[in-house]
Amino acid sequence: MQSLEELPTPSVLVDLDVLGRNIAGMQERARSAGVKLRPHAKTHKSPEVGRMQIAAGASGLTLAKTSEAEVFAAHGFEDIFLGYPIVGADKARRLLALADRIRLAVGVDSVEGARSLGDVFHAAGRRLDVRLKIDSGFLRVGVEPEIAAAMALRIAELPGIAFAGVFTHAGHGYSGRTPDEVAKTGSEEGRIVVEAAQAVRAAGLFVEDVSLGSTPNVRAAMIVSGVTECRPGTYVYNDRSQVALGSANAEDCAMTVLATVVSAPARDRAVVDAGSKTLSSDPMRPNADGYGRIVGGQSRVARVSEEHGVIAVAAGESFRVGQRVRILPNHACAVSNLHDRLVAIRGGAVEGQILVAARGCVQ
Repeated sequence: MQSLEELPTPSVLVDLDVLGRNIAGMQERARSAGVKLRPHAKTHKSPEVGRMQIAAGASGLTLAKTSEAEVFAAHGFEDIFLGYPIVGADKARRLLALADRIRLAVGVDSVEGARSLGDVFHAAGRRLDVRLKIDSGFLRVGVEPEIAAAMALRIAELPGIAFAGVFTHAGHGYSGRTPDEVAKTGSEEGRIVVEAAQAVRAAGLFVEDVSLGSTPNVRAAMIVSGVTECRPGTYVYNDRSQVALGSANAEDCAMTVLATVVSAPARDRAVVDAGSKTLSSDPMRPNADGYGRIVGGQSRVARVSEEHGVIAVAAGESFRVGQRVRILPNHACAVSNLHDRLVAIRGGAVEGQILVAARGCVQ
């Protein structure tokens, strides 16, 4: 069995024991809340990790892009929701091929977008399940809650479309300065999407799915009465931002980056062989503070270029050239998408690899 000292650096490590605990823990929280768990697989983009989630009891997976769904369908996954406003006849034709093989639903937030999909399905004598995206305060995509019923009615009338429910994502929970602020955002997220669902039902449409969630918000959001499904993603690995937001502890972080100190030119500065192409350039949430923390200490990667990570050495700590360190990254999802394979470890030894099969699937 290969040891960590034998690995080339930089290498992205995933602790299988922590990963397993994270998957089981979120599944139990969803079960206790009485909601379905449909994890967002954009975090790991890995059929192997997805199979672990399904085996634990997940009802299906969430993805963002059509190409991601094609990869997961090819690996045997049978129930996928694309939580993204898919638009265009070219995508619709690919979705039609997928719908022959799997249970598929997609997100929409406009009549124009839904029509571009429905026309293709109608021409084939088929209907595509869609969920209407509700803006619960993130101000990205989604309709305002006040017009949800009217928009749902217009979309439901389109040929080739079957209205299936509503969903939302309160991404502004990542800006919460305290765990209480994050929880408040989650509760508000639940209230908004449930009230939107009630308005759609009052307008005469059947609403099967009322879906929400991200890792920081989900514990408070999933317990709101009327929610039927949650879609957290980052919880499988967790990261430095989740720790800062209070949604995970350091021991819940399954992903770290193994790197080598390649330069120690000053007492307050060292450099590792992991830069933005390894750690990503995503900032820490909720407050930007470098690009990763050195595990076991207070030093942090203060800045990155493509292949260099510059450590701001904390008082009382030091680094030597050739030393190996492990870095807790800011954002696990972005790190996953930068690498073809992750190194699976258990008990400090290498156990195998995790294929990031949907890496780079952005179409």
